[in-house]
Amino acid sequence: MSGYEATYAAWRSDPAGWWRDRARLIDWECPPRAAFDPSLGVYGRWFPGGRLNTCFNALDRHVAAGRGTQPALIWDSAMTGRIESFTYAELTERVARLAGALAARGVAKGDRVIVYMPMVPEAVIAMLACARLGAIHSVVFGGFAAAELASRIADAKPKAIVSASCGLEPGRVVAYKPLLDAAIALSPHKPDFCLILQRPERVCDLTPGRDEELRAAEAAAAPHACVPVEATDPLYILYTSGTTGRPKGIVRDNGGHAVALANSMSMLYGVAAGDVYWAASDVGWVVGHSYIVYGPLLAGCTTIVYEGKPVGTPDAGAFWRVCAQHGVKAMFTAPTAIRAIKREDADGRIMARHDLSRLEALFLAGERCDPDTVTWAEKLLGKPVIDHWWQTETGWAITGDFRGLGLFPVKPGSGGKPSPGFDLRVLDEAGREVPRGTIGDLVVRLPLPPSCLPTLWNNDQGFRDAYLSQHPGHYTTADAGMIDEDGYVWVMSRTDDIINVAGHRLSTGAMEEVLAAHPDVAECAVVGVKDALKGQAPLGLVVLKAGVVKDEKTLEAELVAMVRERIGPVAAFRTARVVPRLPKTRSGKVLRATIRKIADGQEYVMPPTIDDPASLEEIRGILGQVV
Repeated sequence: MSGYEATYAAWRSDPAGWWRDRARLIDWECPPRAAFDPSLGVYGRWFPGGRLNTCFNALDRHVAAGRGTQPALIWDSAMTGRIESFTYAELTERVARLAGALAARGVAKGDRVIVYMPMVPEAVIAMLACARLGAIHSVVFGGFAAAELASRIADAKPKAIVSASCGLEPGRVVAYKPLLDAAIALSPHKPDFCLILQRPERVCDLTPGRDEELRAAEAAAAPHACVPVEATDPLYILYTSGTTGRPKGIVRDNGGHAVALANSMSMLYGVAAGDVYWAASDVGWVVGHSYIVYGPLLAGCTTIVYEGKPVGTPDAGAFWRVCAQHGVKAMFTAPTAIRAIKREDADGRIMARHDLSRLEALFLAGERCDPDTVTWAEKLLGKPVIDHWWQTETGWAITGDFRGLGLFPVKPGSGGKPSPGFDLRVLDEAGREVPRGTIGDLVVRLPLPPSCLPTLWNNDQGFRDAYLSQHPGHYTTADAGMIDEDGYVWVMSRTDDIINVAGHRLSTGAMEEVLAAHPDVAECAVVGVKDALKGQAPLGLVVLKAGVVKDEKTLEAELVAMVRERIGPVAAFRTARVVPRLPKTRSGKVLRATIRKIADGQEYVMPPTIDDPASLEEIRGILGQVV
């Protein structure tokens, strides 16, 4: 029996005992009275009765253990050319002082603080300062539109907002302060005060009586001690866009979050105290919360905060430069970043300029990665490339490959096998479990493991309606996929991306996998559009690799033939169009639902998370010629 199989079997045989053992990774002021209590909350709560402080576990205990001089955080800003390093002792001091500044202005345990920041060290410091006080932080992606920020202010009702004068994007400076001012004006709730980081690239005016300069407030404050909280108390709220117009506030608790993330660093990523770990994401997303801030610091690693892009800052070697320069052992990024690098450096000539000998593995998540990209990266890196699947709601991986348990063979296109803690099932529309190899709704049998959301902020019924009602006794992931005969999980698409072609339920993800395998295609998306005869028909949008020039009709014929050969005539795939780029969110997800609305002639709203609004206009023009 492999290390993974033995560990998964041990969890299955005694879930509470298995997690009780993992709780020893955390320092508790008061140990929990039980691992799990099914009578609490919506479906139960983890580690009831336990008291701890997450900031203490992420910082102070490492200093006390003699790791104070080890780098805790490296800020690498490709946008400014600056690199700064903070030891555990230095980061602890700054966090304690900012916590003191917040406390002196009235922030206490249970209060909410919104963090609206670019990728600078102060964003991490602000999050940890809130955790130190037992306050609940809610990070909103820097530069988010005023209306979206306002809706989060209205829902979270923060006592304070920590922000910055600006963020930096290639070729432009994004002024945050006007967006913040507009959001506060729009919101019925007003914060008591704002702390603003003044960046030299654009200094902003401060609103008298409300705004103060962050660094000055921090420098003048006395350090604040860690405030113990209940394991079941919220650590943070992270909002996702809701379908009702009200943003969904994903709640993360303190105890289960700390235990699960500390365990995942060794079990999944194979890193330990002293190792350098890099999640190339943003603190505004769940990846940034889990694996830029909390996971690496709970494990005593060195984490990297990167302000830049995978390409263009300055070239397609940006990520490899960071890995080489800082000795990264394990890296985590989105498939879309690797596809962007592949598009610009298909033969790996830029990659070869960098010494990646200390990099041991590359992890991918955010949306399903096509097999061709996994194979390309594995070949050029000569390292394991591991696609793992998780969600904002879960906070860590539902499936993966486990470096700490001995890797099993990768199947490109699969997200690996279920993580110990997740009882994953595949159900049909009637709630019946389907045979291996059959596509259905991917669900997790309750209870969810530690660090998964226990509810939505102030909205237990909304949590039940959104996640628990469709398949009673299970958490509905809203992803469609299958588990194969070997136990590997294949996430094919969101359930609303399963299209019905003449009565056949087909996965757009499976078609995307075929298109991505074409040697001229850098990335692609398939959406289902209305069809008078078949109900829906698949439409492929492809972005070509850099330098490729090809007759579009010839390419379309080749792609149609590939889909026909690998999926069959039932797919009815007949239309593919070349586009200059795919519209995406800032976290790299393709806006398939919006593309589908455009193709079907439906009204749509410009998504607030869109990275490049002009890309949707390009798609509108191209689809106008097709449908």
